Amino acid sequence: MTGDGGGAGSAEEFTAYRRRMFGLAYRLLGSAEEAEDAVQDAYLRWSRADRAAIEQPGAWLAKVVTNLCVNRLTSARARRERYVGPWLPEPVLTDGGALGPLESAEQRDAVSTALLVLLERLTPTERAVYVLREAFGYSHRDIAGVLDLTEANSRQVYGRAVKRVAARETRFTPAVERQRELVESFVTAAREGDLARLERLLAEDVIWWSDGGGKVSAARRPIVGRVKVMRFLVGTVGKLGAAPGGGLAVRVLESNGGPAVVVWVGGQLYGVVGMTMRGDTIGGVWSVLNPEKLGFAARQLAALS
Repeated sequence: MTGDGGGAGSAEEFTAYRRRMFGLAYRLLGSAEEAEDAVQDAYLRWSRADRAAIEQPGAWLAKVVTNLCVNRLTSARARRERYVGPWLPEPVLTDGGALGPLESAEQRDAVSTALLVLLERLTPTERAVYVLREAFGYSHRDIAGVLDLTEANSRQVYGRAVKRVAARETRFTPAVERQRELVESFVTAAREGDLARLERLLAEDVIWWSDGGGKVSAARRPIVGRVKVMRFLVGTVGKLGAAPGGGLAVRVLESNGGPAVVVWVGGQLYGVVGMTMRGDTIGGVWSVLNPEKLGFAARQLAALS
């Protein structure tokens, strides 16, 4: 393709697709920083392309972004296998539409930490097919065009991906408003050391994952069971409240499609803690503490203030 000079017109035209492309890249990579890089790389290709030859800009950009992400996933898998402790996706605040409309339970589930963790089980191609089909409603014909597969192969890859992801726990998820009530009750109970209330809120087999990446102090293995989680939680809140510089502050915001606890210590963003609901109890807690994974959320929070 030949260049057409790029310029302001090029940037303005690309802006109409940027948010959708970021949402696609994030679902594929589980990393907001890498998703931004992939979208920027796509823009560079877009700015050099002969757009007169591009009949469907959205489809063209989706193909470029998807293949950039597939290539990134290949190297990311090796890095994540060496990761210190549990690897969790970067949190993204979603009440401002950063990942597109999340109007249904299915749309929210598609960006949940629980699902993004499960997608790590898939090969890069399986993940791309799954995301394009499930989150963006692409036909297998269109997916085949994006990934240079045959339509039959796309169906086969999708079938394998669905089987691997479908192994997750089936659960009843309450409405978002009820989820927020549960999370706020959890915050109050944790700060007050109210063990009786925590016991009611936490499922007996609750699991707590902490992602510190070896950068900060964090549990390197999942903590399993209500009693162990309660003990860990109360101890952690006590330590943070007594930390030099003081000032433990929390706020409940929406992250990855559901209510999450944003934590500051001494005025600095400390972590984002998301939760998986099981009816009226909390079945899973996803705590992202690695400072390298909080940059995107920090910028979002700065824009809110």
